Amino acid sequence: MEDQNRSREDEWFRKNEKELIESAQKARQKREEERAAREKQEELQRLKDLHFMKCPKCGHDMKEEALGGLTIDKCTFCEGVYFDAGELEQAYLSKPEERRGLMRKLIGI
Repeated sequence: MEDQNRSREDEWFRKNEKELIESAQKARQKREEERAAREKQEELQRLKDLHFMKCPKCGHDMKEEALGGLTIDKCTFCEGVYFDAGELEQAYLSKPEERRGLMRKLIGI
């Protein structure tokens, strides 16, 4: 009888140890996934901070300027002009006289 009780006791401990180990592994895996996601987000933010509003040609700061109903990005050093997605199409689809006026403003005539 004592051997049988001992056997049940050993089985109970094995079962609980297995569950504890599995739950610890799952918790560790979850922490690792959360850490990896947090690090990825931090890296994306770092890259954005590093490159946001920087000229792709010379790397200097850019500023936004209103120009003919559009907001363009203009480099403060090389004076390069950059459009955000859809802005050039918006300018192209405008009336011909507005388009000419925009191009004149861009080149400074």
